[in-house]
Amino acid sequence: MALSRLETAQAWLFRAIMGLLFALYRLLSRRSPGVSRKLPPVGNPLLAMSATQLAQKIRRREVSSVEVVQAYIDRIQEVNPFLNAVVKDRFAAALQEAAQVDKLIEEETGGEEVLEDRLPLLGVPLSVKEAFALQGMPHSTGVISRRRVLATVDAPPVALLKRAGAIPMGVTNTSELCMWSESHNRLYGITNNPYDLERIPGGSSGGEGSILGGAGAVIGVGSDIGGSIRIPCFFNGIFGHKTTPGVVSNDNQYPPASGRHEDYLSTGPMCRYAEDLLPMLKIMAGPNAHMLSLTMKVDLKKLRFFTIPHDGGSPLISPVNKQLLQIQRKVVERLEADLGVKVQEVCLPGLRYGFRIWDTYMGLPDKEGKPPQSFAELMGEPGRPVWPLWELLKWMMGKSEHTMAAIGLSLLEVFRVPKPSPFILQQKEKLQKEMEELLGTDGVLLYPTHPNVAPKHHHPLFRPFDFAYTGIINILGLPATQCPLGLSEEGLPLGLQVVAGKLQDRLPLATALYLEKSFGGWRDPGAN
Repeated sequence: MALSRLETAQAWLFRAIMGLLFALYRLLSRRSPGVSRKLPPVGNPLLAMSATQLAQKIRRREVSSVEVVQAYIDRIQEVNPFLNAVVKDRFAAALQEAAQVDKLIEEETGGEEVLEDRLPLLGVPLSVKEAFALQGMPHSTGVISRRRVLATVDAPPVALLKRAGAIPMGVTNTSELCMWSESHNRLYGITNNPYDLERIPGGSSGGEGSILGGAGAVIGVGSDIGGSIRIPCFFNGIFGHKTTPGVVSNDNQYPPASGRHEDYLSTGPMCRYAEDLLPMLKIMAGPNAHMLSLTMKVDLKKLRFFTIPHDGGSPLISPVNKQLLQIQRKVVERLEADLGVKVQEVCLPGLRYGFRIWDTYMGLPDKEGKPPQSFAELMGEPGRPVWPLWELLKWMMGKSEHTMAAIGLSLLEVFRVPKPSPFILQQKEKLQKEMEELLGTDGVLLYPTHPNVAPKHHHPLFRPFDFAYTGIINILGLPATQCPLGLSEEGLPLGLQVVAGKLQDRLPLATALYLEKSFGGWRDPGAN
């Protein structure tokens, strides 16, 4: 069965509208001069240690928390002028908290083990996506009308990380209202990729990805409803985990989940070193950590591995880059050679409808029949909803307070078909069943995170649906870990996502440790 003519026309209309908006953008916006400078290489050895290693050294008094925090302050001040990733810092407060940590350790009589059990991240710097509430810090998600909004509480996962001893350094940039693959807004400006300043760091957790990739942070907090952890981690050469939904709290994020969004939104860890993923997830999950059986040892040789190199050829999505296809094949070869497993290549035809499925389910009402809040409403808060066509006209005259991406998304809402396609609903249910039968409780799937390496600034306006490779995993409710796999010919990060069955988060996390050892993990962008 094929898509109806109406649905096919709608899909191509989406592309036409976004292509037109991209052309308008290129015609009317001022191009900034090219930036050829590279980030300075990492100099301080403290910046090349995992959070787990730093916490251990701090507990053992081999280094002070003040020294570690100051090293990261120095690095942020060194690289943030290039990246525009950290939009508000709390350096003075962080140094005070680090001094308190050092005093606590000096006075502790119970020994290192007691501190490790009670405060596993004691004295370790932490960065936080600005969409999360961090007490006393901005909480605008890049919307100018919210520029004076300060968080009065901590979002639950942030509070849990602080309770474990982590020290927040500041908040990082996002796309406007967290619904675009480029971290750009009129309040804070545009964030750059540390491997190439003319390219995007992804979104919506792009500020997190950028500062982590640039070694200005070691661990961070992100959220993901269509790829907003995995895409920035991919583009910036770091690790990130989209958790099984419902395990880590999504409370006190902006914008809040509405409609069925809570079923697809996941909060999770982002970091430079794979060994930090599991301890961070244990902490962030809080009382729900037992749901994931994270203490259960994983033997990779006993897992079943699968690979899907592309979505089957959706007309809406770019073909997968040859270098990404090659690196995925190399992963398959390494797994088979090192572990003695057989990696089976499979084909799931429903994946080619990934964007249509994501778009349909994101628009469905909740159990009480209440639809999700419209993008136009969110753009106008705390006032009235914006008028998309009026905002487009204002933008053409340089008067709009919103980005072209946000305006384009609000325009697309106008053309949304009011009733979901029965065909798309059927494809999702079929794909859900196929994926669950394939993975079970011991299956691991290798799947591209994105069809291309990090594109240049504003290019997603021309290819707006390429996030479908991650978005479909959200709708299926599966956990996935993004893993870096070296650099492309252009010096940009390569990688893929490792997917498992629901509540089997420990499987892709264990696979990430293996891939880090096999392919080198994060690379210093200043040294390349």
